[in-house]
Amino acid sequence: PAHCHTKYRPSDQHAVMSLFHDGILEHVYPAFFKAMSHQDHVGIALSICMAGYVLGGSSYFQALLFGSAWAGLIYYSCHDIYESYMKRRLSTDMVDIQASYLENPDNGFWVAEADVNGQSKVVGMVFAQDAVDGSYGELSHMVVPFPWRRKNLGSQLTWKALDFCKERSYERLVVDVSSPQTAAISLYQKSGFVQTASHSNTHTNHCSINDLSCLVFHFSLIYYVYTCTPDSPLLTTTKKQTNKKS
Repeated sequence: PAHCHTKYRPSDQHAVMSLFHDGILEHVYPAFFKAMSHQDHVGIALSICMAGYVLGGSSYFQALLFGSAWAGLIYYSCHDIYESYMKRRLSTDMVDIQASYLENPDNGFWVAEADVNGQSKVVGMVFAQDAVDGSYGELSHMVVPFPWRRKNLGSQLTWKALDFCKERSYERLVVDVSSPQTAAISLYQKSGFVQTASHSNTHTNHCSINDLSCLVFHFSLIYYVYTCTPDSPLLTTTKKQTNKKS
């Protein structure tokens, strides 16, 4: 069985960095397929295949070769964006999580642990931080590896962050996800988060990986909000559902 720590421990540093590394890179394939299916990229791919067909003297092989080269470029771009972001974070704020995230008492970082062959292993994490004006919290760094999904860990971590925000009387907890992150979107919707906005007009000076991927590949950036009211029907209903699954 897995459980959540109420506080990140320095001994979790290596495991958390490894989770963050894998969690960021797992977005490459969904981003690639989402990008390739976008109407703009489909049009470009067809044009490139046609050019290969014509330049190759009506060669279907040349058309396929040109199309494959375009797909390879898109995949490389996806991988480069996520890998660059991951490496930058691992060499800056993630180097010292305690100093970067937990010096502020209104921030919280939790990990989920499971017993694996008699040893405790970190199998999930989430971070909640105080917003600039202190009226609401922001959720990020939600990672649960594939082998540990569908075991209610994502819900446990989400509710840990929600309880933390309610204890600090935050009005709401907000999170942003990009459209290829279907698993995360499903988790937040089931947990009672409500979509408040969606757009693809992003800015290059924003450090978020979601903003970068939206800018380059025309994804939608989706904002979800959970309203932290003491008697929220969503809170009561969702927690009962979560307890039944546990």
